[in-house]
Amino acid sequence: MRLQAFLARAGVASRRKAEKLIRQGRVRVNGKVAVLGQKVGPEDLVEVDGKRVALPQERVVLALHKPKGYTTTRHDPHAERTVYQLLPTIPGLHPVGRLDRDSEGLLLFTNDGALTFRLTHPRYGVKKVYRVWTEGGTLPEEVCRRLLEGVLLEDGPARALACRPAPGGAFLTLAEGRKREVRRMLKAVGYPVRRLLRVQVGPIRLGDLPPGRWRRLSEGEVRALLRLVGLE
Repeated sequence: MRLQAFLARAGVASRRKAEKLIRQGRVRVNGKVAVLGQKVGPEDLVEVDGKRVALPQERVVLALHKPKGYTTTRHDPHAERTVYQLLPTIPGLHPVGRLDRDSEGLLLFTNDGALTFRLTHPRYGVKKVYRVWTEGGTLPEEVCRRLLEGVLLEDGPARALACRPAPGGAFLTLAEGRKREVRRMLKAVGYPVRRLLRVQVGPIRLGDLPPGRWRRLSEGEVRALLRLVGLE
């Protein structure tokens, strides 16, 4: 396994950031400064900034129904509540993307850095489905068409892959994960969001998981995620 992939799998950083760590000379393999592209195996001693790094003994992927009012972070002095207060203690467990404090719904967690990188990188186009309720009520078909064609935000154009009107709002499907993207898109078309619930990430659905509860993904669900991003 290439060293940058090893570091990502160990949850140290994404592959791109792992490459930066290697170039900075902060990574050693068996006591020697590592080089980019170097291959390592289970018998090698890998250290970052002098601390040993090891692969997780077992890949873990959890689904959490994030309630409103919880911040997607481990430590934040300004956050009253964080999602980690709802989760079991598992080394290396981190969120796959984010939901802002006022949003609800499906949030995945894993200890597999490589899986996180591919699920969140725009290159892989992992679809996410949101149920939204807006101040303007049910989205008219013409507003859905505008969202499908794309709207201009301050950080560039954004468009929905699918939009279906629903009572009080709509179902939206996006493949990006820009900060508060759904909220900004709907505000741009004159329908500010009252409530936002993410119901699906790739093949994984929120289903009837109660707010504040988590579950471990089945082997079949994990295989589906790996297959989706070419890691199977």
